[in-house]
Amino acid sequence: MASRPNPVQLFARVQADDLDGALQNGLMDYIAADADAHLLPGHPELPQRLLQAQHDLRTAWAARERYRARAVRLARREAERDARRTPAPAPDVKPALPAAAAAILARAKARAAGKEQ
Repeated sequence: MASRPNPVQLFARVQADDLDGALQNGLMDYIAADADAHLLPGHPELPQRLLQAQHDLRTAWAARERYRARAVRLARREAERDARRTPAPAPDVKPALPAAAAAILARAKARAAGKEQ
């Protein structure tokens, strides 16, 4: 079993606004104990302050995750919108000749075939 984080060290780091250091020392693993309020003379708010720091960090992390998810969602929607706006490439098909032009071409081919023989 892992050892319990030192509440006094965590409190000092939180008070110094060194949240990275507090996190490295196990802030998120801290569980308040009844005796924690008496560990540091003059600071009975120690457990409440550490629990509040945990809560604030969890709230910030959740907001960051929602922001990232929103950015992904907006990028996907933009890509879908761009795909709808871009015309589909035309199939590689030769355009059909008008009926009159096709008849003229057929007669010319027939004459050419008759001369070759």
